[in-house]
Amino acid sequence: MINTFFLFISGQEIFIIMIIVVMLFGADKIPEIARGLGKGIRQVKDATNDIKKEINESAKKQGLDTNLTKDLNKEINDVKKDIDDFTGPIKRNM
Repeated sequence: MINTFFLFISGQEIFIIMIIVVMLFGADKIPEIARGLGKGIRQVKDATNDIKKEINESAKKQGLDTNLTKDLNKEINDVKKDIDDFTGPIKRNM
C-alpha cells in the first residue's frame, strides 16, 4: 500500500476539501478562481525575475563577479550526481 501525503493531508481530506470548495463557489466559478490564482502567481514570478535582473545588472556595474552562483550550482549538481551514483537505486520511505 502506497501512502502519499502532501503537507500531511491525505487523499480523502483533499477530496473533502474539493467538495467544500465546489459547494461554496459553485462549479462555474472554480475556473475563474484558478485563472486569477494563475495570473497572481505569474505576476509574482515576473516580479522576482525583474528583481533578479536588476540585482545582476547592478552587480555587473559595480564590477562584481556574477558567475560565482553558476559555478556554485555546477559544483552542487556534481556532488548530487556523485551521491546518486554512490547510493544507487536506494529508495527512502517517509
